[in-house]
Amino acid sequence: MKITKKFNIIILTIGFLAFTSCSLDGGESLNGASTSSISDDLSRGELPQAISGILSDMRDRLNTQVDVQSIMGREYYYFTSSDPRFEGDVVTGNLDNQTFYTTNVWSTRYAAIKEANLALEGLANTTSDFSAQETAAIRGVLNTLKAHELLMVSNNQYTNGIRIDVADPDNLGPIVGYDEALTAILGLLTDAAVDLASGGSSFPFNLTSGYTGFDTPAGFLQFNKGLTARVEAYRGNYSSVLSLLGGSFMNMAGDLNEGVYHTFSLTGADLSNPLFIAQNQEANVRVAHSSFLVDAEAGDTRTNKVTLRDTPREASDLVGTHDVWIYQSLLDNVPILRNSELILLYAEANMVSNPAEAVNAINVIRNAAGLVDYAGAQTPSALEDEILNQRRYELFAESHRWVDMRRFGRLSELPNDRAGDMVPSAVPIPFDDDF
Repeated sequence: MKITKKFNIIILTIGFLAFTSCSLDGGESLNGASTSSISDDLSRGELPQAISGILSDMRDRLNTQVDVQSIMGREYYYFTSSDPRFEGDVVTGNLDNQTFYTTNVWSTRYAAIKEANLALEGLANTTSDFSAQETAAIRGVLNTLKAHELLMVSNNQYTNGIRIDVADPDNLGPIVGYDEALTAILGLLTDAAVDLASGGSSFPFNLTSGYTGFDTPAGFLQFNKGLTARVEAYRGNYSSVLSLLGGSFMNMAGDLNEGVYHTFSLTGADLSNPLFIAQNQEANVRVAHSSFLVDAEAGDTRTNKVTLRDTPREASDLVGTHDVWIYQSLLDNVPILRNSELILLYAEANMVSNPAEAVNAINVIRNAAGLVDYAGAQTPSALEDEILNQRRYELFAESHRWVDMRRFGRLSELPNDRAGDMVPSAVPIPFDDDF
């Protein structure tokens, strides 16, 4: 039975009111603001709740998206006693357009987008005493977060397309192709950057601790520029990538883990880290694909992202000997954008035009992992191989490998451990995509 648009928007509204009852970082309650009051006239008092609500919902079903993309990138397998479709549908590439790994991710990403749209509408209608600088800063943050969520959808659906224009639930825009989606996302980020640049010295709201260092218009602009560089790399516009990275927080001499993160807590109704699983579990376990260790260079310290299990875990003729051990508690942050990714984007953007500079960036990443300097050829193909390899280990299980191999036309190189397994290029659009 087809679900109507109006029914879906009711569900979204209920979801919005539900998640605003939780808190971020164990902080203030998010009770108070409703969708109608926010969109009709965003008040100064409602603004912190609206921002916190978006940040909270950006984390919802994050584990499902990371799991599906990591499985299809052959980074790990997820064995769970409650649902064999992770080692069935997702590994075989026979994806269902009416099941949780398709519909839940789609709906939750668009829920966050809807919340951003409601806040943007309310900001346009506000009668509060926001200054011009404050208004610009708020709009810049909202559009950056909205663009991030659209990019998350686009990474999943790829050439199947996504909806960009969803502000009016009774008049949804068309499903657009991958190139058009990236162009629209780029436009949102570019407009947001202009707003952030004129947004003054501070925000009239607080962000979570995951945005420490990026919690002013100038700092958030650096995050925006880094995210835009990712989009431009996807589009193959490397001169633009280099320009954007110059305005980002990329720092070749800095902490590779510096960046923007999702945060979690055990306070009240807040979310704990859904990607944490204790070691040596049996019922639910993420086990590294065997190739992660087999292909690693000797001495690469990033192999500590997996740990040897007491006993191997097997399901449906798939076997794992090592647990994924990136998140070691329910409170660990999950990265949205890290310095190491920006450095690797810098290497990628230079691999044809300035291979020596690409090698300099590669060596920053290699040396931090305990490896000697890169000694291979400085041809575009050799550097592409090396950059993809460094991205594989540096960004392991952070939802990059599948996207990276796809954008370089190399999905066929990913391993399949059973006859009949296949790596798909895209997740289908849900059967009923109205919302």
